[in-house]
Amino acid sequence: MIIDISGVEVHLLPQKVLLLHTENILIISDLHLGKVEHFRASGIGLPQGATEKTLLLLDELTQKWMPSQIIFLGDLFHSRKNTSYDLFDSWRTQYPELSMILVNGNHDIMTSDDYLGLGLEVCHEYHIKKLWLTHEPQQISKDETRFNLAGHIHPGIKLKGKGKQSLTLPCFWFGDRQGLMPAFGYFTGKHLVEINENNTIFAIANDQIIRIK
Repeated sequence: MIIDISGVEVHLLPQKVLLLHTENILIISDLHLGKVEHFRASGIGLPQGATEKTLLLLDELTQKWMPSQIIFLGDLFHSRKNTSYDLFDSWRTQYPELSMILVNGNHDIMTSDDYLGLGLEVCHEYHIKKLWLTHEPQQISKDETRFNLAGHIHPGIKLKGKGKQSLTLPCFWFGDRQGLMPAFGYFTGKHLVEINENNTIFAIANDQIIRIK
């Protein structure tokens, strides 16, 4: 699915990722690597493997599209260092020439040296033409000319069928001057967004992008 955002051609990928094809950039939000490990360390019995699955998908995307840059829109890791750090480090070493930028999120609480050790450039916001990339959605003033693209919310849409059937799917959400990225990582949850005349929603079902409105 290809859309135009403020003059930038954007490909919506069913892996919950944006591809800026002309710029050869992948934009990915909310991996929350190590979240399961974090809860397991606290004695909560969650199944293992979420970090490995997330990194496997990330690697498949990297090999398929061969981007010149990957931009993570915050919450790359869920909390402090655990085994997920070493797993990411092992994956990162396969792509030493690939530029990776982390737009700092509220869960990205490791030290600057930790991120530097992974070959990540860390910033609070990033700009590509008229795209204003942040982790948390920003307040949009009336005279704002940029388009704010953010993560943090983990948007999802609830679709209802006949009877009492319903299905909740991750989605891309776009308003007039703002867009929300779905969470890329496993075990991240979803926050339901509403359909109204002022937004456009693209639901993600398996390997398909479905325009809801």
